[in-house]
Amino acid sequence: MLFHSPKNPIELKILHLNEAQKQRREDLMEATQGKDALKQFKKTMAKKAKQALKAKSKNKKKGSSTNTKSQVFVLDFDGDIKAAAVKHLREEISTLISAANKGDEVVVRLESGGGLVHGYGLAAAQLVRLKEAGLKLTVCVDKVAASGGYMMACVADNVVAAPFAIIGSIGVVSQLPNFHKWLKNHDIDYEMFTAGDYKRTVTVFGENDEEDRAKYQEELEQTHELFKHFVNTYRPTLDVAKVATGEHWYGEDALKLNLIDSLQTSDSYILARMEDSEVYALHSRQKPTLAEKLGLAQAAEATLTIAVDKLPDALARFDLNSRLNILK
Repeated sequence: MLFHSPKNPIELKILHLNEAQKQRREDLMEATQGKDALKQFKKTMAKKAKQALKAKSKNKKKGSSTNTKSQVFVLDFDGDIKAAAVKHLREEISTLISAANKGDEVVVRLESGGGLVHGYGLAAAQLVRLKEAGLKLTVCVDKVAASGGYMMACVADNVVAAPFAIIGSIGVVSQLPNFHKWLKNHDIDYEMFTAGDYKRTVTVFGENDEEDRAKYQEELEQTHELFKHFVNTYRPTLDVAKVATGEHWYGEDALKLNLIDSLQTSDSYILARMEDSEVYALHSRQKPTLAEKLGLAQAAEATLTIAVDKLPDALARFDLNSRLNILK
């Protein structure tokens, strides 16, 4: 997905958080203390910047290493059951790997309750790419990083979570209904043809026997073992046997169990990094089409929603009129 079709281009927006925060601070100062106070503040800051530049130039002449600010890049991952956000995450990571310097930090604000194994496996692998490129990785969890979400989080050099964030759930779950008895009661046959003893085990419509269930359970256990091995690889000091029960914990308890490294909100962490680093937020999205820019797509969607909402009433009136016509 590194190179998208021209029909579905991805655009990347970059926000310099230091400058954005500075502008907000100045706006607040002007509103609360007046323009004179703001003017004096700007003079003071300009003086400090001039002194810092002078000191930097002096050190350079002496041959000492310059103390330049490091760079921090902020990414967001809001995961659904399919981990669909990996489409944009991989683009952002590819851009960073090609542009960032070794030693720079990437902060991923992660929110996910987990989902499909292959989807979150790919998302976790994307984060591994950052570490392989020599970048420091921090994952911040404000609400939840469970199951597949924790699979991603555990890759980080530093996992930061809010005190009541949900962490863990290192387990695998699968469930499905079975309609075999209902079909049998209605004299409906269901046939399935496979090649290979275990091409299908448990099914929704077929009759499941103990051998099917045992094989399916075996596959779940294998997936769970892979999950535990992955967590142990990136957090070797974690007692995986103790936490890989499918349970989840809130931030404070997760810290005691070594599932995370510190308690802090992503806002606090990023503000602290802004004191000695240049912090940039990256956000990619699929470039809107002309119809979306003009609002035509939204208008069509709204019209469809209204039509669907009114459909039951329309059908009810139609049914009533039909019966009235029959009674005539």
